[in-house]
Amino acid sequence: MSASLNIAIVTDAWAPQVNGVVRTIGRTMDELQRAGHRPTIISPQSFRSVACPTYPEIRLALFPYRRMAARLDALAPNAIHIATEGPLGLAARRYCLRRGLPFTTAYHTRFPEYIAARFGLPLRLTYAWLRRFHGAAQATMVATPSIEADLHRRGFTRIKRWSRGVDTRLFRPRPLANEIPPLADLPRPIHLYVGRLAVEKNVEAFLTLDLPGSQVIIGDGPQHADLKARFPKAIFLGQKVGDDLAQLYAAADVFVFPSLTDTFGLVILEALACGVPVAAFPVAGPKDILREGVSGALDLDLGRAIKRALSIPRAGCRAEAERFSWRAATQQFLANLVLVPMRLFG
Repeated sequence: MSASLNIAIVTDAWAPQVNGVVRTIGRTMDELQRAGHRPTIISPQSFRSVACPTYPEIRLALFPYRRMAARLDALAPNAIHIATEGPLGLAARRYCLRRGLPFTTAYHTRFPEYIAARFGLPLRLTYAWLRRFHGAAQATMVATPSIEADLHRRGFTRIKRWSRGVDTRLFRPRPLANEIPPLADLPRPIHLYVGRLAVEKNVEAFLTLDLPGSQVIIGDGPQHADLKARFPKAIFLGQKVGDDLAQLYAAADVFVFPSLTDTFGLVILEALACGVPVAAFPVAGPKDILREGVSGALDLDLGRAIKRALSIPRAGCRAEAERFSWRAATQQFLANLVLVPMRLFG
């Protein structure tokens, strides 16, 4: 698609949230604008909203359909992309179906597993609902082959690939990283986790390990206070962004990714770009990104994975991260969009 496009991106996840969905959409917006397109974000910031139960930093729009319809009518976009399955996603989907407009969706988050972890709801129920939600789209975008295969097995159709990227100028090896406080005086090796502190991230699987050196946690979330109280030997640094975060990555000896439910894991690419090997479980996301012995180690025993990852040369990690770019990922995104016939507006 070479012509300038007016693209509506509807998302229930947006700033000030800090997560992979928000970062992916934000970087895609930057690349779209750089290529001369006109993306517009429709987020909870434009609607009356309430805090999500158990996750107050997430805002849920209240009765958004009328305002959603007015926004989309005014925009008359060339393409409509629904990024999330929340209240705004449902409102945009309803709008498109009522008017006979084509749209695309994305499967960013394994909500069935998240909901099962929090509330015990059977996977078959939530996957049935998601299958219906995405089944109306002309394409559903996923980040990895493993997630695509899993959704195919569950009856999803019209799946398209939309990979991810990493800012290799910000996230890079730093020769003096070991001298950066607050990590400079910590016992080595430094085992680093970056991400939300929530039950679905399985951070406890990392913190319960008896490891030499130090365990460092960067991030925030509903489990922050509980994990900090239960694991007093771990170093909790809170939320970090930008150059501060990149320096801390580069100072680590190994990056630990304990999640069993992510669809990709942008933090994996950020660690690799800083030259840090990654230890993870052999699940969707890590097994699509990491190469055993080259950029990381995968094992059902996370402690064994960490031990192997510590011996991996850092140069190879950086080279693996350089295979991913936001420009290439955004070209995939554009290719997956379905244009709306302008005669359907007005």
